[in-house]
Amino acid sequence: MDIVLALKALIMGLVEGLTEFLPISSTGHLILTEHLLGFQGMEEKINVFEIVIQAGAIFAVCWEYRARIAKVTTGLTTDRKQQRFALNIAIAFLPLALLGLALGNFLKEHLFKPVPVALALIVGGIVILLVERHVAANPVSVRVHSVDDMTPLDALKMGIAQAFALIPGTSRSGSTIIGGMMFGFSRQAATEFSFLLGIPTLLIASAYSLFKARDLLAVSDLPMFTVGTVSAFISAFFCVRWLLRYVASHTFTVFAWYRIAFGLLVLVTGYTGVIIWAD
Repeated sequence: MDIVLALKALIMGLVEGLTEFLPISSTGHLILTEHLLGFQGMEEKINVFEIVIQAGAIFAVCWEYRARIAKVTTGLTTDRKQQRFALNIAIAFLPLALLGLALGNFLKEHLFKPVPVALALIVGGIVILLVERHVAANPVSVRVHSVDDMTPLDALKMGIAQAFALIPGTSRSGSTIIGGMMFGFSRQAATEFSFLLGIPTLLIASAYSLFKARDLLAVSDLPMFTVGTVSAFISAFFCVRWLLRYVASHTFTVFAWYRIAFGLLVLVTGYTGVIIWAD
């Protein structure tokens, strides 16, 4: 494999792994990164590549939560708590799945571009700041302290929040975590449910997208895909562990300001011509 292509694959994997579970939008960062790395003209192949490396990031979460996954799997037929949890995951998965099937092609055609991503980053950052201010002013509003305390209605609300992630630059994890905090979840419970909900959501989405793009896959792509997937897995593994510790004693305000600053940087560099962001 060409060393330059391998380096690009490594960078894309790192970006995916570091941003998939932070509230800063992995899709938005990948869109911007692929433009900076000069992947124009091979969009279809890169779309497949991004799907594959996304699975690498998800496997890192599967490993982190392997004990919980095993408990749910073994308790599906006998344990009411695990049955309720699995039902909540299924309910939360549906809104994004249904809207994705209905609007996916339209959104990819019109919004998967640098400027819409930058605007979504800025708007999302402002929303995070507002939610954090609300939570700080209402410290007793938390009613869901654990994912096992959730009701089916809570799951539906989280699913609706996750559906906003169809807009690139919004962030799936950001939508669910911040949405959960708005709905009365503790910061830790919202973060944990966001990670666990991401497992079936992203694995099913990846499998579906790969099936549709199967004619674009070739054996010659295997080295590039392997480098990106391993890179995404390793970076996501450390990022998830760090974030779980971080949320125990910090707010998401720093991510909000990062989103706003990064979004403005994209708009300013594009407007001034410093970087030519392709449509």
